[in-house]
Amino acid sequence: MTDRDPALDPALMRKQYRAEGIDETELADHPMEQFGRWFTQAAAQGVMYEPNAMVVSTADAEGRPSSRTVLLKQYDDQGFVFYTNYGSRKARDLSENPYVSLLFPWHPVARQVVVTGIARRTGRDETAAYFRTRPHGSQLGAWASTQSAVVFSRAELDASYAELAGRYPEGEQVPVPPNWGGFRIAPQAVEFWQGRENRLHDRLRYVVREDGSWRVERLSP
Repeated sequence: MTDRDPALDPALMRKQYRAEGIDETELADHPMEQFGRWFTQAAAQGVMYEPNAMVVSTADAEGRPSSRTVLLKQYDDQGFVFYTNYGSRKARDLSENPYVSLLFPWHPVARQVVVTGIARRTGRDETAAYFRTRPHGSQLGAWASTQSAVVFSRAELDASYAELAGRYPEGEQVPVPPNWGGFRIAPQAVEFWQGRENRLHDRLRYVVREDGSWRVERLSP
């Protein structure tokens, strides 16, 4: 490899976190309520560009992992929802192995949220309701792209989109693709990570009990 700029040596890149910590007594009773608090704070305090971006990690039936960034589109007491083509790699993985991990990397505020849970498809009515809220171009894109499949060229993809734009011009309703929809991640554990000085970070994790209630445990950094 060519000589690197010493300033770009990953081993020398360090940032001293100085944010105040988090305490068990400050947490909400339910992890989704706590997530809502942190999500609101992240958007207000510096994560201005897509605070709903999350890394979704899946594994296939043989345990081979893969990760990608996806946008969260809904969260409530039942979990976290995102949408995708059901022929995509992540959807195929989840059909074989429903266990999934989500990571919200809110670097500007030295926080992250790590979720582990089980994925289930959303109903078609819920999917259709969300699809109608998407911009017209994004609706066409859901039809034009056979997500994760090999495409011969960019021109082929653009031609597919152009054909759809001619068939469904702006203002005309685009049908919901039959192989496109949502996944809801029902959390089994949710960790709230706060960066602290000297790498002595705060890590508080909610873990679901058999009766559906939650316990909180502190993890060593």
